[in-house]
Amino acid sequence: MTRDFQMPGRSPVIACDGMAATSHPLATLAAVDALRAGGTAADAAVAAVATLCVVEPHMTGIGGDCYWLVAQPGKPVAGYNGSGRAGAKASAPALRAQGLKEIGNSIHAVTVPGALDAWEALLKSHGRFGLDRALQAAIKYAEGGFPVAARVAWDWQRHVAKLKADTGASKHYLFNGAAPKQGDVIRFPALAATLKTIAAKGARAFYEGELADDMAATVAARGSFLTAEDFAAHRGDAVTPISTNYRGLDLVEIPPNGQGLTALVMLNILENFDLKALDPLGPERFHLVLEAARLGFAVRDTHIADAAHMRTPVADLLDKSFGKKLASLIDMSKRSTLPTAPAPGSNTIYLSVVDRDRMAVSFINSLYSSFGLGICTEKSGIMLTNRGACFTLDADHPNTFGPDKRPMHTIIPALAMRDGRCDMSFGVMGAHYQPMGHVQIVLNMLDYGMDVQQAIDAPRFFFEDEQTVVETGTSAATIEGLKARGHTVAMADQPWGGAQTVKIDWDRGVLIGGSESRKDGCALGY
Repeated sequence: MTRDFQMPGRSPVIACDGMAATSHPLATLAAVDALRAGGTAADAAVAAVATLCVVEPHMTGIGGDCYWLVAQPGKPVAGYNGSGRAGAKASAPALRAQGLKEIGNSIHAVTVPGALDAWEALLKSHGRFGLDRALQAAIKYAEGGFPVAARVAWDWQRHVAKLKADTGASKHYLFNGAAPKQGDVIRFPALAATLKTIAAKGARAFYEGELADDMAATVAARGSFLTAEDFAAHRGDAVTPISTNYRGLDLVEIPPNGQGLTALVMLNILENFDLKALDPLGPERFHLVLEAARLGFAVRDTHIADAAHMRTPVADLLDKSFGKKLASLIDMSKRSTLPTAPAPGSNTIYLSVVDRDRMAVSFINSLYSSFGLGICTEKSGIMLTNRGACFTLDADHPNTFGPDKRPMHTIIPALAMRDGRCDMSFGVMGAHYQPMGHVQIVLNMLDYGMDVQQAIDAPRFFFEDEQTVVETGTSAATIEGLKARGHTVAMADQPWGGAQTVKIDWDRGVLIGGSESRKDGCALGY
């Protein structure tokens, strides 16, 4: 699709030697600086994510989790599960005995943060820098200050009450009791000191010693099962990625406990339909993808859990015949009653970097909700994740809360591979929306011929319970077409997700980047 240059929008960024796309300009610049200083895409990714933990603190932090995928020419795709676990003493029966029906926003939503271990693992396996060098930009902004970007300010002011409810969060993330405004220059001295300690001593200084003790004491005072020993025991895992082929393109995802499987199931459903015959922005396309999503997420909610506790093999869930069976349940004329537990026979930042050697890093880091649980260590300024909210307290479910378990996880980086080479490194942040975002990007580019930026900018849609929720850019005709098919349509109160993409054009030797127009960030190349 050719862009209409008389209409508002932005063009894809095109360069030869390296490219980064993130949700904040300072983070993209940190990545490009790392590339130009001789670093690999891995070094650039860590420089960028550390910067985002400072300049976009509601979206991510060192107290959160991380996954990454790396593609290099001639090598198998590498993956890493940097998600943390519940404590060794975690007990669902104990919580049920207290009357809890779900983890929710209780202190038990805090799991051991896996991000720092994952960053260091990426640098050691694919980088040239250590944490000492990769964290320098983040330390500079935390200590010396940075101006608050527009979307960051808009998001921040929505969570003042949450931050005020915790002494540490209020101390470190409110300024005279208020959120900073767009253009305000702010500093995080405690976080700067923490980052300096990690830069000097490595990731183990986060999991053992004063920083770990501070986190453990913070949650213990509120009744958590977590102990300092749980922090010291944390190690992430190298994993073998999973994939499915959609019209010649292999979409690669991290295996469970991540929800990337959901996107693959959706594509297995959708390949049974002629998407190209449908208007990319019309009600038929929206309806079809929504129905496929309802099925894909039902598979997720039934089956995805810590890999050690999965009851149905991933291969069975990815079987093409299962996708075909699910596809047969979709009625193109109306919103149908679909199974809630199908089986065979049944907040976050994302960034993408590609370097001159065509190493592609797809990288995601998250606190889950905005500012995580809203609890921050008073001494070290570490905002803690609430990822454990994704556990269930249902005794008969693979994803039930329990000792040393990882919860079902929403953050998912992706790679698109074609004939064994990386075609695109991409991801779409946005909690439960992310598999839907992955599928929409793939469909927009592969079925409808959009470029990387057009694919990102196109109106988005998702479902919340029984409602279909669409962005304000959706046409009135499409909304009416959805209603005519039985959808209860609501307008989104904030944008769906945030995408970053770098595509590799191997024939012409260029990199093509797109960045989320709903965020403050940008793609830059050199």
